[in-house]
Amino acid sequence: MDMRQLRYFLTIAREGQITRAAKLLNMEQPPLSRQLKQMEDELGVKLFDRHGKGLQLTDAGLHLKKRAESLYSQFNETIEEMKELEQGVRGVLSIGAVFSCSSLLPRPIEQYRKKYPQVSYKILEGDHYYLGEQLEKHAIDLVFARLPFEALTDPKQLAIMPLPSDPFVVIVPTSWKQFEHKTSFQLEELAHYPLLTLKTDQTTHMHEQVIAACHRYGIEPNIICECSSVAISIALIADGLGIAMLPRSVMSSFIDPRVKIIPLSLDTLQSDVGIVWLKDHYVPKRSQYFLDTVKEVYGIE
Repeated sequence: MDMRQLRYFLTIAREGQITRAAKLLNMEQPPLSRQLKQMEDELGVKLFDRHGKGLQLTDAGLHLKKRAESLYSQFNETIEEMKELEQGVRGVLSIGAVFSCSSLLPRPIEQYRKKYPQVSYKILEGDHYYLGEQLEKHAIDLVFARLPFEALTDPKQLAIMPLPSDPFVVIVPTSWKQFEHKTSFQLEELAHYPLLTLKTDQTTHMHEQVIAACHRYGIEPNIICECSSVAISIALIADGLGIAMLPRSVMSSFIDPRVKIIPLSLDTLQSDVGIVWLKDHYVPKRSQYFLDTVKEVYGIE
């Protein structure tokens, strides 16, 4: 069994059908079926069961898929490493970012471009769950995220570089005149206003952090909306639906005169931020140097 056959097997496993896999591989169906049969004969196991018009992995097939993905990833990483030895720092730096961390990207990217102009960029945005999947698939190299990183990825597989913590602030509608001259916000005051929080089915830590802070002060917050989108939350606040407590850097991505940022008097309430990547995997030089650039920009030792 060779790398070519592993690629055939992984394509069939992903597509669940010989016909679609053959089309993606630019080959005819009969030769691909023969290759699959040769693999099963060589290994002495059945890799797929027929399931209607498709194919379903057997237990042996599932085990091989896991090992094959690891081997194929190492194979591609080795090729990438050899290219870098010859060509230097170039290629595509693939970065993931949760929306609430997107404002952290421009400064390090601007600095990095001055040093490595031959590198281009691919930037994906999403929640922790989606970005964790992309990280495991090696579709991205690094992720800017709130911590903890709430993905299905085993935390033991992750390396994390913490960034400076981000203080919470209160976001209020400018149409609410009681906030017109307000320069700081006491946490206890949250109980008097309708509150919006950030929360998805997979990412709940920021929501829970706000609730826990309120409970420590004996406050039962009046939560009227749990929203998965920062942009929608800001739009709702701008229209006077309520207020929100968010990390300060989130607001760097918004210029909206209909909302006002008020510092929270409780400066111990911080949101932890960091860069996440897969450890025990080859990290391309372009990614290593980008991490070094982030350290310079944010003064990390």
